[in-house]
Amino acid sequence: MKNIPFYDYERMYQTEELYVSEVINDVLRRSDFILRDDLSKFEIGMAAYLDAKYAIGVGNGTDAIWLALLVVGVKPGDEVILPSHTYIATADAVKFVGATPVLVDCDTDHSISVAAIEAAITKRTSAVIPVNLNGRACRLEEIFKLAAKHDLKVVEDNAQGLGAKLNGRSAGNFGDLSTLSFYPAKILGCYGDGGAVITNSQEMSDRVFELRNHGRDASGEVVSWGFNSRLDNLQAAILNSKLPRLMENIRQRREIAKIYISGLADLNELDLPAGPSETSEYFDSFQNFEIVAEKRDELRESMKKNGVGTILPWAGKAVHQFGLPGIKIMDVSYTEAIFKGIMLLPMNQYLDESEARRIVDVIREFYGYPKFIPKILK
Repeated sequence: MKNIPFYDYERMYQTEELYVSEVINDVLRRSDFILRDDLSKFEIGMAAYLDAKYAIGVGNGTDAIWLALLVVGVKPGDEVILPSHTYIATADAVKFVGATPVLVDCDTDHSISVAAIEAAITKRTSAVIPVNLNGRACRLEEIFKLAAKHDLKVVEDNAQGLGAKLNGRSAGNFGDLSTLSFYPAKILGCYGDGGAVITNSQEMSDRVFELRNHGRDASGEVVSWGFNSRLDNLQAAILNSKLPRLMENIRQRREIAKIYISGLADLNELDLPAGPSETSEYFDSFQNFEIVAEKRDELRESMKKNGVGTILPWAGKAVHQFGLPGIKIMDVSYTEAIFKGIMLLPMNQYLDESEARRIVDVIREFYGYPKFIPKILK
């Protein structure tokens, strides 16, 4: 049987080649490379998709968090609360504005714990970074109430949350500023690095706009110190070509999630994410399908032998487990526990349903369960 990689970049390009290659060639013919109309068009389209007022394209998702923290006023000596279960980039951004990352525990849905945030607040706390993991919004409404109570800024890390909703509101449109990543394996990915900052504040939008381009304002005049973090026009054009297909991609991912959950829900050895439900408070876009498995390493080896790729989130370590200096670690006992068995199954819009069913059967066989037979709906 053909191998099923964790993410099939070759199939991605084969699927998109017809329309993406046309877009790439068009940009090259026009010689439109930096801060051109394709970027402006994408920023308008991305803001509209999130029902936000402004989207500002930047160089990558890490820069997006870093710039957002600068704009909300995080300064050296401050503390910023974030989950230890996140990509190192979230903590990197805090360090490089001179603040201290305060790492807290996650909840049973693997997202940041609201109670853990509250327990970590001190006089030095200036901001919170809730991270929407795996295509699910965390408890943003509760986090905002808590932040308002303590006069804290909120920068929403939505690198994995594009397309997710909480009570009908798009993840990425809750924070004072929110951030996106367009890394190639994301639900909406470009062919290199890319990111964006989202806000409903014109003042904050203008500030990000200046910072990303050497302090230049809309007229091109240098009005402040700045950096170079521009989403280049070629990547913006590629993203423009993909944006109209985003909802269909999410639908396909949700179908794969239904197969995984229906086929694996009876396995006592697995802890699965919540399944898609149109009627719940959550609408999940399934950037990833993260499970906790008994005998995880043996399971991964068995899946590899059967031609199925898996990965460990963050190379198998939460941020506090890298041993880096200059961080503050709170109680992260639940995060410690799940990282002993945490792993990601293949999840993308290029995976077909027969492949998802095969993955289910490989897992069932490893744990000694019979093959899954879907119920026939009458």
